[in-house]
Formats: sequence, structure tokens, C-alpha cells
Amino acid sequence: MTQTLEALSRRTESMEGIRSVVHTMKSLSVINAAPFDNAARAIEAYHGTVLEGLHAYLSQSGPVSAPRIGNAEQVVVVFGSDHGLCGNYNEVLAAHVAGHLRETKGAARILCVGAQMQAALIDEGLEVPTALLPPASADGIGRLANLLTQQLDALRQAGAQRELAVTLAFFARHEGSGQAPNIKRLLPLDPALISELRGKPWASRSLPYIAMRRADLFATLIRGHLFSSLFRASAEALVTENAARLAMMQQAEQSVDDQLDELKSQMRNVRQSEITTELLDVIIGFEALKKARKPRSEAESD
Repeated sequence: MTQTLEALSRRTESMEGIRSVVHTMKSLSVINAAPFDNAARAIEAYHGTVLEGLHAYLSQSGPVSAPRIGNAEQVVVVFGSDHGLCGNYNEVLAAHVAGHLRETKGAARILCVGAQMQAALIDEGLEVPTALLPPASADGIGRLANLLTQQLDALRQAGAQRELAVTLAFFARHEGSGQAPNIKRLLPLDPALISELRGKPWASRSLPYIAMRRADLFATLIRGHLFSSLFRASAEALVTENAARLAMMQQAEQSVDDQLDELKSQMRNVRQSEITTELLDVIIGFEALKKARKPRSEAESD
């Protein structure tokens, strides 16, 4: 069905408005990702300090007995988005978490960040009673990490000091392959990490001195490790969310540009058709006038 020039003009104006919105969203995705990326890099220094503290503790203490995972309460912290326009970001991670829980064959408590992620996990048949709000800025990452740390501590205390097996689920960046779902065990501490820290020589002429109770120091170090790991996972999730949204906006922008080109081509064709029709009308009218005037000229000559 051929559309009028006026209708095509209205559609073109609408598509140009949509393109402006898409371009703005794309720009915001780039701008928002930078502070979260800086936050993810900054927390590495703090985490390094915590690991150095663990190194000092382990160098002056006996073997650390790790709790049995089978007896611990399973907790999975899932970092997703609270807003859309990022493709299947939440659905892919939710499916990955559901597959991980099926492999472990154990019940787990889920702490979810993001309403969109909560809906995706529920669609996978998982029980997610509540969802926390993701940080709106880099300043909010620390508050979220602290809140999650407090909730995990409350769960441990509610379980009569029962140990927790904490796992983090979030999208992480990978060199050369974009980003992919990441399942990372946080607690109990990885035995390989403990073995590495214990076997690492203490690079100082002064041995570390522990002035506080060893149990309190170890608990403080574990809390610092927990906080920094949650902080890093949250920041990484926000970076990858904005990267996914940027990719979607780039695809949408390309699609809008293609439709604009098609509409402009249709407008040129319709405009040319209208010009041709008007010219034909003028020619036909002129020919009709010539035929109408010819008999009069012949009558006057007679």
C-alpha cells in the first residue's frame, strides 16, 4: 500500500525522535560504566591489603581448619539489573545460576540484587522472596556491599553460628570474549588460597605481631575479604550491565538508521511520483486547451 508524503514525513519524524533517545541511552551507558570500572579497580588495593593481613596471620598461626561445605548453609548472592534495555542479560545469568544449583543438588538461600534479576530467577523456578536495589552510582557500591555483609552475618548468627557457604554469581569481563556468567565461591576460603599464603615467604626483617585475639583478627580479616569481594562483584556487574545495554543500543541505533534510510528513500520516490503526476496533469491540461482553441480558430477563418 502506497503511503502519502505526509504520512511518511510523520513516520520519519517519529523515527528521528526514537534515534535521539537511543543515542542518548547509548551515551549514558558509556558514561555510567566508567565510574563503576574505576571502583572495581580501586577495591583491588583494599583487597590486596586484606590478603596481606591474612598472609601475616597465617605466617604466625597454626593450620586453619576449613569448615565442611556439606554442613554449611548454602547462600548464593546474585547480581543483576533493576532496569531493562540490556537484552537477555538477566535471563542468561539466571539460567546459569539454576544450572549451578541443579549440579550441586542442594537447597540454597538466594540473595538477589535487581528486580529484573529477581523476575528472571523466579522464571527459572527458584525462590527469591526479596530483591535489593542496585547502586545508582559508584558511591552506592560500598553501601550495598556493607548491607550484604550484614545480611550474611545475620544469617550466620540466626543459624546458631552455623557456617555459611557463600557463592557469588555475576557477569564478569573476559579478555577477547566480551563478558560471561561467573560463579565464584567466596566462603569458605579456597584451600588453594590458604596454602598459597601460608607457603609465601614473609618479605620483611620484622615478623608480624598480633596484639588482639587471634580469633577476632581472623574474623575481621574474613569480613574484609567478604566486603571487598562483594564490592568487586557488584562493580563488575554494573560495568557489564552497562556494556550489555550499550551493545543493545548500538543494535537499536543501526536498526533505526536502516529504517530511516528506507523511509527517506520512500519519501524521495513518492515526491518524485507526485512531481511526475503534476507535470503530466499540466501537459494534459495544456493539450486539452490546444484542442479546445483549435476549432475556434478554424471557425473565425471561415
